Amino acid sequence: MMDMHCHVDLYPDHDVVLKNIETSGFYVLSVTTVPSAYGGTKKLTENLNNCRTALGLHPQLAHMRSNELPLFDSLCSETRYIGEIGLDGSKGYADHIEVQKVVFEHILAKCSEYTDKVLTIHSLNAVDAVLELLNTYPDAGTPILHWFLATKKQVEKAIVRGCYFSVGPAMLHSNRAKKVISWLPRERVLLETDGPFAKVKGQIQFPSDVEAVVDYLAEFWGIPISDVNTTLRTNLKLLVS
Repeated sequence: MMDMHCHVDLYPDHDVVLKNIETSGFYVLSVTTVPSAYGGTKKLTENLNNCRTALGLHPQLAHMRSNELPLFDSLCSETRYIGEIGLDGSKGYADHIEVQKVVFEHILAKCSEYTDKVLTIHSLNAVDAVLELLNTYPDAGTPILHWFLATKKQVEKAIVRGCYFSVGPAMLHSNRAKKVISWLPRERVLLETDGPFAKVKGQIQFPSDVEAVVDYLAEFWGIPISDVNTTLRTNLKLLVS
């Protein structure tokens, strides 16, 4: 199993989340929010064979940390995983959307210099703009749309673009999110927690908590849990192969 979007460095107690990753044995993608956090975050998980560190620049921080783009460029060859990146058009961040686009486009252009990047992407209230830029840079890598909230038409566009979709436990408590999940092709679904930010009933989510999504998918798809696990493992294998 996997957690393809987890902010390991931002948990209040690193020992607890690191122990969870180790004991679960799940494949975890540890995302970062600024390039300057990459080195320290990678060091945190250096003893965990089942954890990979992504290099990111979060859209909510783009207007304050665009000066870290040269650092992003210098680190880009060190990992095939890029994230958290993207755009955020929600209240409080929409005023900075133009800077976000400059940062996101810069990152996509840089990633286009490689052939194996995997991108975990934030698109809150900015789905059309994210998909447009992904289409502009088709060689940037394989996109994973994290916590994707969109219309059916937008989902269909993302599928055509070759996107994967990571689904977390917190999404199961939103009717809007469950509607989106119902539109996703099984062969493009991955799991995430977005911990420690995403919470369920006030509780921080850890990688092992993705089991709740497996249970939900088994019921929704009408297949045994073992078949859901097989599908998800296949999806991950195809993504990283």
